[in-house]
Amino acid sequence: MTTDEPSGTGPTARRMVLGSQLRRLREKAGITRADAGYLIRASESKISRIELGRVSFKERDVHDLLTAYGVSDDGDRTKFVELVQQSNQPGWWNRYSDLIPTWFNDYVGLEEATSRIQTYEVLFVPGLLQTEAYARAITSYGLVGASEEEVERRVSLRIARQKLLAGPNAPRLWAVMDESVLYRPIGGPGVLRQQLEHLLEVTTWPHVTLQVIPFKFGGYAAESAFTLLRFADRELPDVVYIEHLSGGLYIDKPEDVELYSQVAHRFAVDAETPDHTRQLLRKTLNEL
Repeated sequence: MTTDEPSGTGPTARRMVLGSQLRRLREKAGITRADAGYLIRASESKISRIELGRVSFKERDVHDLLTAYGVSDDGDRTKFVELVQQSNQPGWWNRYSDLIPTWFNDYVGLEEATSRIQTYEVLFVPGLLQTEAYARAITSYGLVGASEEEVERRVSLRIARQKLLAGPNAPRLWAVMDESVLYRPIGGPGVLRQQLEHLLEVTTWPHVTLQVIPFKFGGYAAESAFTLLRFADRELPDVVYIEHLSGGLYIDKPEDVELYSQVAHRFAVDAETPDHTRQLLRKTLNEL
């Protein structure tokens, strides 16, 4: 068993690592998910969710599964239990639990553990690159009837997520936006100007790549915005995240992830180069 993790890896990633290790042990032992579920008084679907890291772990269940899978070494069992305890610790975003829907909670955890983020946006600047004023304009307009306190806490959460890019183990971020985003005056001309100035600064960061899809190419390669999360830990599969009005969709089947990966590469070819994107940002700012 291996429990080495990248610095900063959060509980979501730890659950995924532990789940994948339990899956390999189950398969090696020749035990079906249905039989494994019976051993811990659960369903086959519960075992599936455990192996995907989608639910929290109970130490008793893990002990029972390890016994069934033939893991008897005390040292190995102790490492598993330690990982269970670590995976059940709340993430930093737990203080926003009253604001974060369940389907987005997993995304924040995955985002914290990723080594590379590839994102495509059609309507807005990607969340990790938004200024506070821009994020506030989007949030206040989208949450009709929300109190000022709720709006401010949601903005605070978005800004807190951005600290990911300032850490010592910051992931590489590759962001592609439709050209229309540069001209959509969210929050008014002043807010947009500040946002574009921030994007211009972001293009100087060594771990961030920003490209703009020009109008002549926009929209044909993907039906909607999406984010592709890649992880340094080989235990963790790449994940595509697509958000809609009532939830979020997580795609991790290799063939489906490969399709989105191909689209992402197509964007890299069709979009303005990073240098031309900087020129376009300066030109747009001069016209405001």
